[in-house]
Amino acid sequence: MTTDSRGSAAFLIDESLGFLIPAALRAAAAVGVADHLADGPRTPAELAAATGTDARNLHRVLRLLATRGVFAEDGEGRFALTAAGDALRTDAPYSARSAVLMNTDRTMWWPAAEMGRCLTEGTSAFEGIFGVPFFEHFARDEETAAVFHTGMAAMSDPENEPIAAVCELPATGTVVDVGGGHGGLLLEVLRRHPALKGVLYDQGHVLAGHRLDTEETAGRWSLAEGDFFTGAPAGDAYLLKRILHDWEDDRCVTILDHCRRAMAPGGRILVVDAVVPRGNAPHQAKTLDLLLMASLVGRERTEADFAELFTAAGLRLARVLPTPTVLSVVEAVAA
Repeated sequence: MTTDSRGSAAFLIDESLGFLIPAALRAAAAVGVADHLADGPRTPAELAAATGTDARNLHRVLRLLATRGVFAEDGEGRFALTAAGDALRTDAPYSARSAVLMNTDRTMWWPAAEMGRCLTEGTSAFEGIFGVPFFEHFARDEETAAVFHTGMAAMSDPENEPIAAVCELPATGTVVDVGGGHGGLLLEVLRRHPALKGVLYDQGHVLAGHRLDTEETAGRWSLAEGDFFTGAPAGDAYLLKRILHDWEDDRCVTILDHCRRAMAPGGRILVVDAVVPRGNAPHQAKTLDLLLMASLVGRERTEADFAELFTAAGLRLARVLPTPTVLSVVEAVAA
């Protein structure tokens, strides 16, 4: 064995153990350990007493996460929450705890472990494990659905304000947030555009958790219950944030076509999704693409992929606007 081969083996073995990082992160999030570090460092024994956990095993989890900068251990064996790990607190301004629990939930974790099925069978691993497609499983399991919708809101909240700042919208009229969940992005849009009205369009059980009822948006929003595969409310602009990446191309074309047909003359559709860049540089889109492959049926797309979708739906790609987040605003207009 050559030196290069030994180095390659060591590298690959180390990479293969990387799954234990999110496993440890999930364990820490599940027991809420970060909530007990807001006031300063504590020993594993103190944290174990506060969280009802085993002190020795908790120490082992914290020690590993300290190598990733989530926690920091001092010379006296106490652990502190770092600036990078602060959002693991439940009460952090933009808490990521729910997003961590969603991304490491069994609905994501188990299919990822069976990713080989995607290669040999050419389809999602999810249905082979859970017996039904992803969203059908969620419709049957309220607890899992709650994990997903709460997690998506937590994942979206830090993004919404900077994305809303990039979206170019009409001065007046109606913007429709298609599949908008709890309305976090629409809320930020309405805050920035006081003459706009908004419609949050989603399924009834999702709309029940909306957050649009604020003093500054009073009288400017409404809820519309429905299925984006069967239609869309009338509007001047449409937001589709993290929607198209969940679905196969033909289903995306259906969603876009409904929006185009409902859209007022001169309107536009703003698809807010990651755009996969060229080259080998790391990008979250490349990681999430495999989650989508394993658990759902969609994919992250390149700019050329979006252009093809739009053409098939009677639309034209107008431009791609980067945002300070991992997402871009891919703007479409009627062809």
